[in-house]
Amino acid sequence: MYSIKNHVLHVEEVSTAQLAETYGTPLYIYSEAKLMEQLDEIRASFLDAYDDTHAAFACKAFSTKYMCRLLEKEGFWLDVVSGGELYTAMSANFPAHRIEFNGNNKSIEELTMALEYGVGRIVIDDVSEIELLESLCKHHDKKVKVLFRITPGVSAATHDYISTGKKDSKFGIPLNEEVLYPAIERAILSSELEFLGFHFHVGSQLCEADTHQAALEVALELILETQKRFNYVVPDLNIGGGFGIRYTNQDHPLHLSAFVKPIMDRITDFCEKHHIKRPHISMEPGRYIVGEAGLQLYTIGNIKTIPEIKTYVSIDGGMTDNMRPGLYGAKYDAVVANKADLPKTFKVDISGKCCESTDILIKNIEIATPERGDLLAVFSTGAYGYSMANNYNKLTIPAVVIVKGDQHQLIVKRQTYADIVSREL
Repeated sequence: MYSIKNHVLHVEEVSTAQLAETYGTPLYIYSEAKLMEQLDEIRASFLDAYDDTHAAFACKAFSTKYMCRLLEKEGFWLDVVSGGELYTAMSANFPAHRIEFNGNNKSIEELTMALEYGVGRIVIDDVSEIELLESLCKHHDKKVKVLFRITPGVSAATHDYISTGKKDSKFGIPLNEEVLYPAIERAILSSELEFLGFHFHVGSQLCEADTHQAALEVALELILETQKRFNYVVPDLNIGGGFGIRYTNQDHPLHLSAFVKPIMDRITDFCEKHHIKRPHISMEPGRYIVGEAGLQLYTIGNIKTIPEIKTYVSIDGGMTDNMRPGLYGAKYDAVVANKADLPKTFKVDISGKCCESTDILIKNIEIATPERGDLLAVFSTGAYGYSMANNYNKLTIPAVVIVKGDQHQLIVKRQTYADIVSREL
């Protein structure tokens, strides 16, 4: 994916200096070869290895029409969590029957959109959503397939802000008997809903498989208990996503098969033991597909040295195009892109240009001696960069470029100042 020629970092065969000159900075850059490598890995470890499966890309990681078209062509599904993500998918002519609608507080307008478009399934996050969805289905003369997102009550080894499977979570239906089983029975008996089964998601950036295994045990027992109580064979189980990637050398992500094989082996053994037909299994990787495929490119501006304390190297972006460091202390690696193979002897903090003390992109990183006008490349920013971008301080959202071999193409135009004020009256 990366190489260095004449000191300059290249993405595939394209110079980052050329990309900066062509499109300006800040800039989101994606390698299509890396995207395809990750999709191929999901195919090899999951889709081709096991029958009756599908993988839905979690659009929250990077929702663009380009990404929807690529995934449609490669046979993947989409997992959306808002009307905006659904609209983006439909504007790219993505087949609605391969879309899952997730989210903890879907509005009436969003659910109506989902029904009108004919999405493949809706993931119910709270029992109150059952009545709402039934009412909408009756009004629009629709029937929809649903899964229940459960809260498995497990804690993941990740930042607390991205741990989603613990008992005290805003996501999912709790396992309390008096809450869950009446809801399951209602969904099974409903003439508007087709109950498919269960969904869980235990967290993000996971570099161990134990939490998935613990959540799986909860889901399997629910499948068995549902059959015992209601004589209903659960046809579907979604095991979520959250598989970790490498941001820095401190990260040691697992190969996808290290998650998938134990899960699939356990499901197979469990179903054989209890004489249950193995359900259709799906997953929702997002970051795993796009995270390492992207980098961000900035131009270095002010370099401020505070004697005996530190040096701040300022860039022309920051928390408006990458919120993760300020939001939950995410860590990244970076190089001076036009000095990519020069000795890294200068320890600095990389600071953004927002008027916030928390707008520090990377702390205590060693880079080649920086100068005003140099380019800074920050790696593994393909997930939750563009999708979380905002206009704080009235900064514009950067352009997005895809690189394929020696070719490059603009897939999202840079926002202008006129765009920022276009909706203001």
